[in-house]
Amino acid sequence: MGENPPRSAGASAQSADVPATTILDRDPSDAPAPTGASPGPAGLGGGGGLPRRRAFGTERAFRGVTLAAGAAVLVIIVAIAVFLIARAVPALQANTVNFFTFQGWFPNDPEPKFGIGALAFGTVLSAVLALLMAVPVALGIALYLSHYAHRRIGTTLGFLVDLLAAVPSVVFGLWGREVLYEPVRDLSAWLNKYFNWLPIFGGDGPFGRSILLGSLVLAIMVLPIVTSLSREVFLQTPAANQEAALALGATRWEMIRTAVLPYGRPGIVAAVMLGLGRALGETIALALTLNMTFGISVNLIENGGNTIAANIANAFGEAGDTGRGALIASGLVLFAITLIVNITARAILYRRREFTESAA
Repeated sequence: MGENPPRSAGASAQSADVPATTILDRDPSDAPAPTGASPGPAGLGGGGGLPRRRAFGTERAFRGVTLAAGAAVLVIIVAIAVFLIARAVPALQANTVNFFTFQGWFPNDPEPKFGIGALAFGTVLSAVLALLMAVPVALGIALYLSHYAHRRIGTTLGFLVDLLAAVPSVVFGLWGREVLYEPVRDLSAWLNKYFNWLPIFGGDGPFGRSILLGSLVLAIMVLPIVTSLSREVFLQTPAANQEAALALGATRWEMIRTAVLPYGRPGIVAAVMLGLGRALGETIALALTLNMTFGISVNLIENGGNTIAANIANAFGEAGDTGRGALIASGLVLFAITLIVNITARAILYRRREFTESAA
């Protein structure tokens, strides 16, 4: 033990024939490359270097196309904002009253007077009322389709609900004006008779073409958006969370309340915010169902009400140069409101990593 094993005669002869200095001083690059391997740079092992990267390929081309598409969205948004500002500034300079607080709209007078106060109030009020009516119904439909209905029934009903989003807004407006007008008028009269002590149901009439009618039509238009997004969120709930709640003895509703709704809360909020953005920008349906008056009032059942988008649709054809500039200025305010709403919704969507990964 401890002795070096004797070397064979062949190995001794080979070591004797090759000087030690020659083996130590040999350049690694002079070594022959393995058969079938591409030669690599000096000092690299593993059968040679990697193949040279092509200067241009399909992956780089696709990356460039997607980058250009993403940048084009930002360019378009900035271009819209620049256009609105450039066309609105002359009208705002000619305005003789406060644009944000004045409730009238007289941009074609010799001394233009117009304000966004009443229009912005009507826009937000009608959209909020639409969400109050649509969100509970949408969440109920989404929960039924995702956790109660049979798979085939849920798929079919979900497809039918999604079809509502494909119906043009002018069809909703005409339907609301011709079909819902009389029921809403009768309901408004009943509310005024028994609850006229509330400011929202006060007044002496006439009733019908009111904020209530416009908000009801908006609620039907927002319903498929909130329903579809909420249903997708509920379906993304991990099965392990639901099975754990059921294994602990929870009923189906208790499982939904403790596992499904907490997990999908960011998605629900985002769906509501996106529905709000849809309601804020609606034009034709409200132009056909509201009575188009200017003024800030919390009364929901008397004829009246107006929104930014509906006012643009109704007044653009008769507007002069200053009038068109005033309408563009109101459109700039609506653009800012909807942009803030959509950015907020997108930020909520990315709050939870699990939801963003499943949604991607």
